Amino acid sequence: MTPVTRQEVLGLYRKIFRIAKKWQSASGQLEETTKEREYIKKEAKALFRKNKDVMDPNLIKQCIKECEARIEIGLHYNIPYPRPIHLPPMGLAQKQGRTFRHQEKLRKISKPIYLKSHDEIS
Repeated sequence: MTPVTRQEVLGLYRKIFRIAKKWQSASGQLEETTKEREYIKKEAKALFRKNKDVMDPNLIKQCIKECEARIEIGLHYNIPYPRPIHLPPMGLAQKQGRTFRHQEKLRKISKPIYLKSHDEIS
């Protein structure tokens, strides 16, 4: 990891914890705010620890983009959790065949960047 990339990653890590420290839930209830703050901290620690051994520069850039996207979405919508995507479970495809495999491939491709690591941790 280059020194510039390292500083960028550490800056994102600090930014997340600053956001968690100032976080207010949409409802304004203290209990919910505390729960969301803990979720933000726990999720950040888990994802950064999971990716600490990544050495591929392209994969590091992808992780940085995902982190920035989740931060922006969380701040914009005032929810710390990733926004779900709404795809029909099986759509119109049958359980087997080329159409099914094609739909599965499209589902994987269409997954937003901010959900790539969420499925691996949850």
